[in-house]
Amino acid sequence: METTNKIRVLIAKPGLDGHDKGAKIVALALRDAGYEVIYSGLHQTLDQIIQTASQEAVDVIGLSIMSGAHLPICEKLIAMMKEQGLNEIRLTVGGVIPYQDIPKLKEMGVAAVFPGGTSFEEITKGMNSLIER
Repeated sequence: METTNKIRVLIAKPGLDGHDKGAKIVALALRDAGYEVIYSGLHQTLDQIIQTASQEAVDVIGLSIMSGAHLPICEKLIAMMKEQGLNEIRLTVGGVIPYQDIPKLKEMGVAAVFPGGTSFEEITKGMNSLIER
């Protein structure tokens, strides 16, 4: 499924998580679907993610988290985004996300959650639904 609008997405790997194969594959799938994708690389601090998102004027930040630290990372990043006035950027998270944590993530402000095993079609549809232009 190809998008008609160029949605800019930052795919970011926060913290010491060194598993980036899934993030790279999702980045390629989004690019092939017509998105503009910026991949931050491994071991990004939350400050670096905020700075890149701001500089690149992205529409969506997609965090790839395999470490199990998705709740505190998302909570802190959302607070930082609010402090920086980046409320218009949608935050998504994917990776090893237990299904029981999805409601908690959405309550704190995560726009979409894509646990491991989510199809590229579902990710693309979910991303398209975040941005209405």
